[in-house]
Amino acid sequence: MKSHRWMATLVVPLTAALFTTQASPAWADAITDWNQRSAQFVGDARMGTPPAVRLMALVQTAAYEAAREAARVPATPSHAVDAAVAGAHRTVLTQLLPTQRTAIEVAVQAALSAMPDDALRATHLAAGERAAQRVLASRAGEMPAGIDSYRPITGPGVYVPTASPAVPQWAQRKPWLLKHADQFRPGPPPALSNARWERDYNEMKSLGRRDSQQRSTEQADIARFWDYSLPAIYHGVVRSVALQPGRDVLANARLFALVAQSMDDALIAVMDAKYHHNFWRPVTAIRNGDLDGHDSTERDASWAPLIDTPMHPEYPCAHCILAGTVATVLNAEGRQGALPMLSTTSPTLPGVVRRWNSPDDFMHEVAQARIHGGVHFRSSTEVGLAMGQRIGEWALQRSASAQH
Repeated sequence: MKSHRWMATLVVPLTAALFTTQASPAWADAITDWNQRSAQFVGDARMGTPPAVRLMALVQTAAYEAAREAARVPATPSHAVDAAVAGAHRTVLTQLLPTQRTAIEVAVQAALSAMPDDALRATHLAAGERAAQRVLASRAGEMPAGIDSYRPITGPGVYVPTASPAVPQWAQRKPWLLKHADQFRPGPPPALSNARWERDYNEMKSLGRRDSQQRSTEQADIARFWDYSLPAIYHGVVRSVALQPGRDVLANARLFALVAQSMDDALIAVMDAKYHHNFWRPVTAIRNGDLDGHDSTERDASWAPLIDTPMHPEYPCAHCILAGTVATVLNAEGRQGALPMLSTTSPTLPGVVRRWNSPDDFMHEVAQARIHGGVHFRSSTEVGLAMGQRIGEWALQRSASAQH
């Protein structure tokens, strides 16, 4: 099945094997334009982070498959590739975001209006739609089946908060690139009896609290900036690279597909680790500091974090795993040429653009933000970055294998 050739490499064996307020420069292409539009649709749909990351993996994979198929034809004009990319986006987005169908169709028609209205456009638009259907079919049945079976820990007759935790069955999904969800599962968090736990606890108690006097204004702003977790904030960083002069649409399609698949796998892996270790969040630990058996971790009965605590276990840090994964892929991209300054924006700190000189600077800022926000202990951020880097390296190896 020649039409499935790439799907047997980047989709199956890369398995077998919100927007930014910055204006797009003149060298934007169909991939970067649609990435920005897709992020907006996802944000408007008010999706949770794991489903949003999954959707973007499907979108970017379909776009790459469509662009690659169109580019195989000798002397294919650029508008044929653009039409294929538009068709791929139309198919995936309208199927997965039915409430956004009208806005998606408006975006498709706007994209098509910039192309010559000829038979070539129609042919490649349809080919892009078929490529997207193949991608969707390849992932059919990968979502967890059955009902949510998460069991809250309590005693008979004892009240616990009744809000449901986030995606406890997410690790049952089929990864894109990883062999299995627990492939890079880390060891346990620090034991409550050791010095590392004491360090993490007291640092968090001081720096992460809502009214901390030890945290600077800039640190608080960065924590609020990274309170946002939908794909747009990370894809904005990737666009810093994709928008550089000299890059072609196929290279950008492949970069976004690799990043999006890696991010989706990273969330599968981190949810596996989180629910396996089931470690308490800072707000729980510090309000119960008299129960951990450590004399140097004093309880603070009214302690609260700077930002809202996510509804899933603490260890390891999911934001850190996403950042480590993206940074690793971008570092590899930099080996092909100098990387530009990276930047992105965040709806949780409007009007601010964060910039970094390197992918490593970016990922370490994300880790610090989760400490200063009061939602992750330092050990969790360190383990999360390392886990993300391992996932990113694995993805790069699978990608390299798929090209040969």
